Amino acid sequence: MFSFLKKKDTGLVIGSPIKGEAVSLTKVPDPTFSEGMLGKGAAIIPSEGKVYAPADGEISLLFDTLHAVSMVTTEGVELLIHIGLETVGLGGNGFEAHIKSGDTVKKGDLLITADLDKIKEAGCEIITPIIICNTDDYEDVIQTAEGAVNPQDAIITIKK
Repeated sequence: MFSFLKKKDTGLVIGSPIKGEAVSLTKVPDPTFSEGMLGKGAAIIPSEGKVYAPADGEISLLFDTLHAVSMVTTEGVELLIHIGLETVGLGGNGFEAHIKSGDTVKKGDLLITADLDKIKEAGCEIITPIIICNTDDYEDVIQTAEGAVNPQDAIITIKK
């Protein structure tokens, strides 16, 4: 009736899981991420090693090597947070998990602590892709932040 009174649906918003600099996925020096093979998203060059839940949801998989975590938000968004590149080879060294697979988390809960210096000393990149693995389920996935971000700052908007 009063369509002008309806709140415009801005889409689902995903927060930054980590403090640092938000950059385009195209800046990730790995084609799996930069070419969108796993889905659209954003990347963060972290300035701190604390990784937080970017939304409410459930941890679907905490990799044994603790270098990556996937979760499904309460809205059904399938997220992958991949801490650094080639970090699987560290075998968990430099990572501490604060959650486990199957845990329910709230936006802002601490998921993993990563020792960024240890990762760099091992010769690995610290750039951290945040991927929407079910990108094809949505009209669009848009990176909405570039530059300095704090945990929970909006970095990705998903159009339903």
